[in-house]
Amino acid sequence: MKKLAVIGLDCADPALVFDRIRDDLPALRGLLSQSEYGVLRSTVPPITIPAWICMFTGRDPGELGLYGFEHRYGHGYKDTQLASSALLRHPTAWDTLGEHGLNSIVIGVPMTYPPRPIRGALVTGILTPDESSAYTYPPSLKKQVEAWVGPYLYDVPDFRLQDRSRLIADVRRMTEQRFRLAAELAEKMPWDLLVVVEMGPDRMHHAFWADHDPTHPSHDPSSPFRSAIRDYYAFLDEQIQSFVDAVSPEADFLVVSDHGAQAMQGGFCVNEWLIERGDLVLRSVPEQPTGIGTLIRSNGVDWPRTRAWGTGGYCGRINLNVQGRQPNGALSARDAASYLDDLTSALEAIPFSHGSRRLDTHTFRPAETYKEVVGYPADLAVYFGDLAWRSIGSVGRGHLRCAENDTGPDHANHRPEGLYIRPAHGAPGQGPEQDILCVQRWILEHFELT
Repeated sequence: MKKLAVIGLDCADPALVFDRIRDDLPALRGLLSQSEYGVLRSTVPPITIPAWICMFTGRDPGELGLYGFEHRYGHGYKDTQLASSALLRHPTAWDTLGEHGLNSIVIGVPMTYPPRPIRGALVTGILTPDESSAYTYPPSLKKQVEAWVGPYLYDVPDFRLQDRSRLIADVRRMTEQRFRLAAELAEKMPWDLLVVVEMGPDRMHHAFWADHDPTHPSHDPSSPFRSAIRDYYAFLDEQIQSFVDAVSPEADFLVVSDHGAQAMQGGFCVNEWLIERGDLVLRSVPEQPTGIGTLIRSNGVDWPRTRAWGTGGYCGRINLNVQGRQPNGALSARDAASYLDDLTSALEAIPFSHGSRRLDTHTFRPAETYKEVVGYPADLAVYFGDLAWRSIGSVGRGHLRCAENDTGPDHANHRPEGLYIRPAHGAPGQGPEQDILCVQRWILEHFELT
């Protein structure tokens, strides 16, 4: 039975890899020529967390009770914490392989910090606090990692920064480290499954999409960074080729991304909108734009008069303030359903566009979206303008729309279409759209464990 190497490319967009820059990617083009490939439909929401861990457990966010980087653990207004592996209650693909005596190497998968024991080796991904943390399993592996690649970059620092030349250098160093580490571990440790997830495409998309995409409202065709994304993908392709050469021909290859990318047309200030409607009431309006989380922590929300509040991010999340559920609920449980219906209709009626093209807004309710609802999801997820518009959570702006992200420079928003390139079971070529939850099944089927 052949080994299986899974190459995860965070935010890699099918339109880029399969079409626009395909000719610049000989390694990926070679895999495409002998594989089935197509669109991999992401989770709701299509965000790094929960998408990657859903991919490798075969469970949707509702089943996992994981809905984003910020994890709610109760109905209190301040009941939030950062998502981590300690919250995971379902086995991953490498857990299942380990139960059957098979070895795995896992590198860079989001939500693997703190590292949990596996049969094999694990190096954690983003949300690792810093390089002084215990980020490997076994713990002794950390010294070897640093001997091979130097101080390890699990992510680039401050990827929403103004010094974009430095960002390019940092992303390239991270990418080179990741694939060199994968090759070293593949050579020196026994393995059946190797999973390596690289964050570089995501960081480059968010920093340089306006330079790359002529349809972006801030596109400057004379930008010195206009080829930054294309050049990075060519560099990434070289690292993939080095890794493929290191583990071929004893392995099959599966390439996947958790979601795609698109031009961010602007931001919609969801809490300003709720304030205009009288649904969100503040004790006082801040003089400067202030995040809703800051206002909640400083008791700046008048909860007995507030029916709903929202959060910012790639998609919007609306939480209802329900009597008997939240500490100071203003909305009766009897009226919550009809209120949510009215709110949904109003949100979906907000006009958004990309040039002359109207963009639809989509809403998602947990009970209608997930197989099971565990934990504390928002009452409504909102894709403003089909995710071409970002949700802006801060208040104090005095207007509903803005051109920029409120948490730092950002050119791109996510879109639900990621990609897959998998060993062909028939003739190679373009295959049907698949769901991200299929990936765990593909891995187990490869090892005849289903």
